[in-house]
Amino acid sequence: MGDRRSILRVWLPLLAGLYAIYATFVLGPGPHDATRWFGLALCLIGLSGVIVGRATLGRSFSVRARATELVTAGIYSRIRNPIYISSLILITGLMLIVRRPVIALLFVVIIPMQMIRARREAAVLEAKFGDAYREYRKRTWF
Repeated sequence: MGDRRSILRVWLPLLAGLYAIYATFVLGPGPHDATRWFGLALCLIGLSGVIVGRATLGRSFSVRARATELVTAGIYSRIRNPIYISSLILITGLMLIVRRPVIALLFVVIIPMQMIRARREAAVLEAKFGDAYREYRKRTWF
């Protein structure tokens, strides 16, 4: 069963993300210049961060804030919210690929939303893990 969960949690989203990025890069509007290639690099970095963050969380991942385990290994040893940071990198890359400034409006919605979610998650984790979470928060970024 562990292999099946790994497929659903990591490999299917990775393949779907790679396909979406590929299709956007190849078929999207605009010239195929250095800006587009830089956008592709950002998309791949962002998608990688999302997938690594999700894989590292394993069963601790949830859409709603809940505290099952304090994950402090891997990418979480440096960044408390790598999925949020990585998704912003991914969106920035998409904006550069398709050259649609209107995509920047997503930041107006996503950044406050992610900040609110991060605060909720922090409150839940602090309530459950107390000093261990406070120490973890001191040595990590966002």
